[in-house]
Amino acid sequence: MPLDLSDTLVVGVSSTALYDLEEIDKLFRELSASDRDSAMEIYRQKMFEKEDVPLEHGAAHPLVRALLKLNKYQKSGEPPLVEVVVMSRNSPETGLRVLNSIRNDGLNITRSAFTAGESVVDYLEAFDVDLFLTTNVEDAQRVIDSRACAAAVLSKLPTDVDKLSDEQVRIAFDGDAVLFDEESEIVYRTRGIKIFHTLEDELRDIPLREGPYAVLLKKLARLQERLPGRIEYSPVRIALVTARNSPAEIRVIKTLRHWGVYVDSCFFLGGVEKTKVLRAFRPHIFFDPLDYARWRNQHA
Repeated sequence: MPLDLSDTLVVGVSSTALYDLEEIDKLFRELSASDRDSAMEIYRQKMFEKEDVPLEHGAAHPLVRALLKLNKYQKSGEPPLVEVVVMSRNSPETGLRVLNSIRNDGLNITRSAFTAGESVVDYLEAFDVDLFLTTNVEDAQRVIDSRACAAAVLSKLPTDVDKLSDEQVRIAFDGDAVLFDEESEIVYRTRGIKIFHTLEDELRDIPLREGPYAVLLKKLARLQERLPGRIEYSPVRIALVTARNSPAEIRVIKTLRHWGVYVDSCFFLGGVEKTKVLRAFRPHIFFDPLDYARWRNQHA
């Protein structure tokens, strides 16, 4: 029987997000500008020469490591809590250094896709991916536009990586246009904050419609349910960090209740900058198309 992953969080991670391949990729791009065939040969040779030399960790490595550690709570006979798939445009031959690095780091990653130049986005559905981590903005946008799964662009390994826990996965989401659709956000932008607050208060018992990351949040909620102990002490901690404030916060809380998901922390900031709250919460990842890249750059 095929493996049932309906209750498993499946994370696809590009090789460039898991490991730091920036230098060799930059060389390939520069050489390709004049002679792509020659560039491929040089790239292949350099990867071959160093295939037994472990790669430096990439931006997604702390999150992937922490997620995989959750499988220690897997019960006998049940599918894994988390499955990670490495997805790379390398050929299997040039990808051998990535596979060797995975084994060197002791990461229990058993599935991979090496496409030899083709976009890995086309294979996300085939691998049942719920979240795709990449360094490629165009790939991430394709995923988001298609709604195939959630996606995040990660660039640099944060300098505060030593403060990120291996024993608890910490994930933060923004609200409007992330967990919730952008209907309320459009009202705020086009009609002002006073009308936004009035409408949200009037609609406080009407659940917000799902945004692009709502499905991921629900999958994380299912993951929490499979973990031992009370949900308040779960090895997966989820926070909502939003610019909303009173009286627009009640609709958010009731929406989450309607969806049947548990969020450990909610920060209703009322327009205050999110950076300090994020620094205190120390998430492995923060899902916010507008602020995530800026926040990560400030801590890289």
